[in-house]
Amino acid sequence: MRKTIYLFIGLAFFTSCSAHRVTVSNRAAKQNNRHVRQQNDGSNYTPLTSLQYIDRYKAIAIQEMNSYGIPASITLAQGLFESGNGNGELARVANNHFGIKSTPSWNGNVYYKDDDNKNDAFRVYSSPEESFRDHSLFLMRKNYTPLFDLDITDYKGWCRGLKKAGYATNPNYPSILIGIIEKYNLQQYDNPGHKQIEMKTQDPAPLTGHPDSIVAVRDSAVQPNPGNKTYTVKQGDTLYNISKRFGLSVDDLKSLNNLDGSAIKIGQVLVVVK
Repeated sequence: MRKTIYLFIGLAFFTSCSAHRVTVSNRAAKQNNRHVRQQNDGSNYTPLTSLQYIDRYKAIAIQEMNSYGIPASITLAQGLFESGNGNGELARVANNHFGIKSTPSWNGNVYYKDDDNKNDAFRVYSSPEESFRDHSLFLMRKNYTPLFDLDITDYKGWCRGLKKAGYATNPNYPSILIGIIEKYNLQQYDNPGHKQIEMKTQDPAPLTGHPDSIVAVRDSAVQPNPGNKTYTVKQGDTLYNISKRFGLSVDDLKSLNNLDGSAIKIGQVLVVVK
């Protein structure tokens, strides 16, 4: 009997501690969200159509592709879907366009919203551009590494890989993203010949909080090949993919080749050994 009592007490304590770690009261969530809304009152918000969203953010998606190797079509499709063309509550109030939740390593503000659980905590950003950058950094995690072995124009493979890696629980997530990409012809922005044109004709808002000098995460399993000191750029290549292949950071690759930006072109010869 005594063992049963101790077991019940222990179970009650464990349950209460677990709940304390992962839940927040409705009152606390409302107070927190009120504070976030006060900081971002949405007075400058203008509803966007899908085409307006694409036009507003395509240059930023291309910039992130050049820096981190994530197809611009994937970034745009996820942004369109996750944020409801930028009109969803998280996008309007928290500048969160990708539904990225808070983690123990997140030091910024959060916004509470019912999702998989009651009052799930989502990250709050100071600008949409910061959300796009954090999306790129989020996909640098180890479980997404296989995606970067795909050709940058293989948007269908990326869509399926995101679901397999655990980005979303919706079983239809790949087909939803593929449908968005093909409906709006977003794959055109993954074409290496199109990158430089877009970056020259667009004037993206400056990124805040995350400078361009952030070093992309290396895959420790990839070792540099000392036999080849140069590499000729091929279709689908990005600075990130090339740097990963030769065990460099993006900044190292830029420094070796005196590159001011991230734009590269097919046939360009790059130095890939320090």
